Amino acid sequence: MKLSRPARRATLVVHVAAAAGWLGLTLGLLALAFAAITTDSAATTEAAARSMKLFADWLVLPLALLTLLSGLLLSLGTPWGLAKHRWVYTKFWLTLATTALSAFALRPGINDTVATVAAGSPVTDTTDLIAGPIVSLSAYLFMTVVSVLKPWGLTRRGRKQRGRNQRASAHKPVDVTDVRQTA
Repeated sequence: MKLSRPARRATLVVHVAAAAGWLGLTLGLLALAFAAITTDSAATTEAAARSMKLFADWLVLPLALLTLLSGLLLSLGTPWGLAKHRWVYTKFWLTLATTALSAFALRPGINDTVATVAAGSPVTDTTDLIAGPIVSLSAYLFMTVVSVLKPWGLTRRGRKQRGRNQRASAHKPVDVTDVRQTA
């Protein structure tokens, strides 16, 4: 399945916007976590934790899923392919992992912190609050670098497909009546 040029461009815009939004949201979560951890004010800690919960509940998963799905559509609808190039394959698995971690580790950790703070208790374990955004930010920055640099070359599958395509094109018959004159 190949995407038409307008569909590819639209999907690319959606993918980049969603990924940038996810990255920005993670920076916001990191700033809120830092504020909650470093303040002496219980009200500030509670406000920061509740804000993190709002972002985690309403924005993280939609942006994560939009990034994952648009990236999958781009990989399957363009010559890059999902399993032809190592950088695409790496980005796919990292996006899938960070999406799962956002759903099953980040959100529950933030929810636990909000429940603790709402009960009037201080935050004793700051790891749940700060570790998720730090890990996410590291993964997103790494994926951004990989997207720009496109390192590592082809996968084994990509090399096999390239070899088949080169062999097939080398054995095409030449139509003598279709030869053009050159100057």
